[in-house]
Amino acid sequence: MEERLRMIVLQVVGYKNAGKTTLASELVRLFASAGLIVGTLKRDAHDADPEPEGADTRRHREAGARFTALSSDSRTMWVREKPASLDELLAGMEAEGVDAVIVEGFKNADHPKLVLLRGDDDAELLRLPNIAGVALRTSAPLAEQAARQSGFPVFRTDERRFEPLLEHVRTLYLKR
Repeated sequence: MEERLRMIVLQVVGYKNAGKTTLASELVRLFASAGLIVGTLKRDAHDADPEPEGADTRRHREAGARFTALSSDSRTMWVREKPASLDELLAGMEAEGVDAVIVEGFKNADHPKLVLLRGDDDAELLRLPNIAGVALRTSAPLAEQAARQSGFPVFRTDERRFEPLLEHVRTLYLKR
C-alpha cells in the first residue's frame, strides 16, 4: 500500500494591502496545475459573515443553530459558530484528501511561509518563524538587506512578477 505524502502547508503573510491574496491565488494555480488537490485557509481579523443578510442558513444561525450547511450539486459550505485553530483546520483539510494548503495569515504559526513586505517599515516580519522566502513589492533596501543577511531568498514582485518566486516554490515542493 502506497503511503500518502504529507500535506504541503505554505503560509502567505504580510500586513494589509501587501498582496497576500494575489500571491495566494498564484500559488493555488501553481499547485493545481501540478495536479494537486489544493485547499486554502484565510485568517479573518474582521469577523466577516459568509452569508448575506436574509439568507436562509444565516437566519438559521441567527435563530440559534450552532452548525449550518448549505449544499448543492456542486459544493457544500459549512458554518459553525465556534472558532477553530489552524491545526484543527489543517487536520480537516487533510481528512478531506487535500494535497496542499495555502494559508493566508496566521503569522505566528510555525509552517513554512512567504513573507510579503510593502516596504522597509514591514521589516519586523522578518522575525517570524520558518520563513521560506521574502517578496518585496517595491524598493525596500533596508528590509532587503536584513532579509539577505538572515539568509532568506528575496524576490521582487513589483508589476506582478511572480515567476521567480513561483519557481522557488516549485523547487521546494514540486521537484521531489
